[in-house]
Amino acid sequence: MQYELGSIGAGNMAEAILRAVIDNDFIDASKIIVSDPTRERRELFASLGMATTESNADVTGGAATVMLSVKPQIYPKIADDLGAIDAANQAVISIMTGISIAKMAEAMGASVDTARVIRVMPNTPLLAGEGMSGVASGPGATEADTALAMRIFGAAGEVVTITEAEIDAVTVVSGSGPAYVFYLAEAMAAAARELGLSDDVSDLLTEQTLVGAAKLLRESEHPPAELRRRVTSPGGTTQAAIEHMESQHVRETIVKAIHKAWERSKELGK
Repeated sequence: MQYELGSIGAGNMAEAILRAVIDNDFIDASKIIVSDPTRERRELFASLGMATTESNADVTGGAATVMLSVKPQIYPKIADDLGAIDAANQAVISIMTGISIAKMAEAMGASVDTARVIRVMPNTPLLAGEGMSGVASGPGATEADTALAMRIFGAAGEVVTITEAEIDAVTVVSGSGPAYVFYLAEAMAAAARELGLSDDVSDLLTEQTLVGAAKLLRESEHPPAELRRRVTSPGGTTQAAIEHMESQHVRETIVKAIHKAWERSKELGK
């Protein structure tokens, strides 16, 4: 194979992943090929030193590992291209939600036990080098295939190994998780504005508070409940806010919302 890694799709996630791979000197840009129908996206990847093409066949026919970096609704348009993959000698890494290893193996003309397919559920903080990815290897994937996927996604954040049965849970916790945080950020900033603060001050207070809290959560030896308790002085402002949230069942609502997302994820995979 001429290329070590190829990507079908040149969207923002593919860009974040491949930039991290290149920046960490994991794979040389000249050993990566990317296909996409959009000329502007191809030009961007070409400016980074990668080979680009309109043809998915150039990727499936030229890359030792093929990464499927498209949205799941695009899958029917590229499924036929997978038939050109040599299941015994090429690996496939997919970041598509809901498309099973079995379905991809079938498109490759291989059994699920022989196709070297790995599903990965990353999240958008990959764009900032702080991603969280779950890697689920199919039964046909080799240890080297899994190690490669771990290195690729580990270049832009944290990585955990999971089973395919667990990928829906990962999807709704970390994959969708940034949206939950952004939703909280919207509410905090809106409250700050209602209390008379300017847009700039409201946004900065919200953003830095979330960044700082996340860093403290990561670096502290204490669980979230203890960190929350330490901020909550008896009879103070924080206690007033937490008690109101508890009275409105905010915690239960969040848990139920994630369960709803999980149910939808299961539906999409059928």
